[in-house]
Amino acid sequence: MIGRDILGIEDLSREDISTILETAERMQEIGTREVKKVPTLRGRTIVNLFFEASTRTRASFEIAGKRLSADVVNFSPRNSSLSKSESILDTARTIDAMDPDAVVVRHAVGGVPKRIADVLEAPVLNAGDGAHAHPTQALLDLFTVQAEKGQIDGLTVAIVGDIAHSRVARSNIAAFQKLGAEVRVAAPPTMIPSQVETLGVKAFTSLREAIEGADVVMMLRIQLERMKGALFPSVREYSATFGLDREKLRYAKDDAIVMHPGPVNRGVELAHDLADHRPSVILDQVRNGVALRMAVLYLLAGRAPASRGSGDA
Repeated sequence: MIGRDILGIEDLSREDISTILETAERMQEIGTREVKKVPTLRGRTIVNLFFEASTRTRASFEIAGKRLSADVVNFSPRNSSLSKSESILDTARTIDAMDPDAVVVRHAVGGVPKRIADVLEAPVLNAGDGAHAHPTQALLDLFTVQAEKGQIDGLTVAIVGDIAHSRVARSNIAAFQKLGAEVRVAAPPTMIPSQVETLGVKAFTSLREAIEGADVVMMLRIQLERMKGALFPSVREYSATFGLDREKLRYAKDDAIVMHPGPVNRGVELAHDLADHRPSVILDQVRNGVALRMAVLYLLAGRAPASRGSGDA
């Protein structure tokens, strides 16, 4: 049975992941209806605690909650007591005292969702913390690949980009391996973790070698703000060596799909035409993210009483 919180892929068994993906498949149908709303979480309250800027993930969680008829509260640090020096944990305790049924947390520092979960009664979902983890991104990527390929077991997945600083890479490596895929990573030497072998992946400093025969090629955003750290000489050089275009993609399998968690640096990680057309499934990832997050919200918030104090009106 899925635990109280989802803080990382390590919190989930293979059976848990299967349950989430099966639930997401059922949720997917709701998005095809004229009225995209069901009463599943009516009377439940979901709080989005986003301490770090986000477009896709925040909107995805908000739409997911509203499609399930939950009351969704979006917390903004700029307009909160955090601006008056209140600590994050005190803010979390204050929110918890209002009896939410689930709390979604995103923070720029790894480990903060776990610290918050330790003091909250409500279930906590990690929506991304530093370079540590992004479990729902990995789950929606599994969901997307399964829809395209029919299964995960036996596939070869190549992840290309800043592996050392990417929470998406870490969560996807764990998720795809847990379901039986072979995972490879490719990056300049400065972007590969020093002990990459502990992740159980094959590491390459050649894009061609990494994607040769791959079923899935996942490109990661190059965080241009890291250029000050001289992780690579220039954007142009990175693009020439590790950027993906149709010519380079021919080394992967003929039916390989191309993924990217977004936002895309067009012309850097991906050529323009490859970002917008098949075999890219980038917009499918976004679409599937709503169904996947509906599934995890339902599985966590839907199993608890609507309020710990209900019945004492």
